[in-house]
Amino acid sequence: MSQTSSPSTDAGPAARPPAASRSRLALLLGVLATGLVVSVVRGTFPVVAFVLAIVLMVMIHEAGHFLVAKWSGMKVSEFFVGFGPRLWSFRRGETEYGVKAIPAGGYVKILGMSNLERGIDPADEPRTYRQQSYPKRLAVVSAGVLTQFVVAFLLLVFLWTVLGIPNYDRPTLAVGSISRIAGGASPAADAGFRPGDRIVAVDGVPVTEWDAVPPLIRSRAHQEVPFTIEREGRRLTLTAVPAEVDREGERVGFLGIGPSPTIERVGPVAGVGRAGGDLGRLTTAAVKAIGGFFTPGSLRDFAGSLMEGKAPPSDKRFVSVVGVVRIAGDAAESGAFFLVYMLVVLNIFIAVFNLVPLLPLDGGHMAIATYERLRSRRGQPYRANVAKMMPVAVAVVTVLLVIGVVSIYLDIVQPVANPFQ
Repeated sequence: MSQTSSPSTDAGPAARPPAASRSRLALLLGVLATGLVVSVVRGTFPVVAFVLAIVLMVMIHEAGHFLVAKWSGMKVSEFFVGFGPRLWSFRRGETEYGVKAIPAGGYVKILGMSNLERGIDPADEPRTYRQQSYPKRLAVVSAGVLTQFVVAFLLLVFLWTVLGIPNYDRPTLAVGSISRIAGGASPAADAGFRPGDRIVAVDGVPVTEWDAVPPLIRSRAHQEVPFTIEREGRRLTLTAVPAEVDREGERVGFLGIGPSPTIERVGPVAGVGRAGGDLGRLTTAAVKAIGGFFTPGSLRDFAGSLMEGKAPPSDKRFVSVVGVVRIAGDAAESGAFFLVYMLVVLNIFIAVFNLVPLLPLDGGHMAIATYERLRSRRGQPYRANVAKMMPVAVAVVTVLLVIGVVSIYLDIVQPVANPFQ
């Protein structure tokens, strides 16, 4: 294994990174700090913070593998943030920690993860992954997935107890969203409505609930309608001219405002219970979504749409990192709840996807460990011929790469609609 630090024994003190390595790290930190400052100035910090949270989410996943492997007595040789050329690293004990040039997640290297791995020091062989008991191997490969489920659960508890959950079945009189119409801004935007404005009266008629507002707009297309609102403790009058739109065959007035939902918060005990229920429902939905996409029929329809030059429907395609970042921007405009909720969904989706029993996913390692345990007899361990599985692994990686590239292309030329409108 290549090192950027001077040689040291496993039992010796941590090696000090060379000056060149420290300079590269300082440069990287400087670039990151500059990017954060620019994002704050330009108002894009929530999106940048979301991207950093995704990287942290991946590293937490890898930390799960790392900690359980260490606890199990396996030898972990590397734990890096990012991929590609080393920027900075140091050795503590038998493990090299560091940062690489491409900050797209990270990895942990455990010796002997495959029966095909060669060049391992015979003295280290007893501490390789492949020589461990079935419970230890299963614990190591499942630790990352379990960690992500735990993170998702904790975020859901945070939503229920701190941020609150929007209840759209109980709207308030505050304006929550301002939509657009074909050809430009909506009448609400032209009239000067802002999110957070609280409607007090419509054309002099006091209103006490949101359901009373739409009927006062539908019959007033192309007519001036005065709205009394409260904004930052002051009462203002805004005059809007509702546009005429078609609703189920009827021409009605349209303003372009949506209500803010009632925010529900509960105590810690209730929050734990509701978070558990949400985790179960979201996990079930992720299993159905992934299972539904990878059926022969769905893959055929996906490929057919692309061959016809059409983008598959939003619910029939994967969203790439490009799409996730764009959706994060939409979520940031809608509030902190949606950003945190996106992290919950991503954690659960990646965890479920990693459980697919195919290499190189965690589920593939679980399947091999389980198969070998079932085939072992009377203390004689059975070792599966991983070489026979490599063509399948290569095919899986190829399919995932193709889907990833296609998803990036679609998210650039035909992004999915804003899910928060």
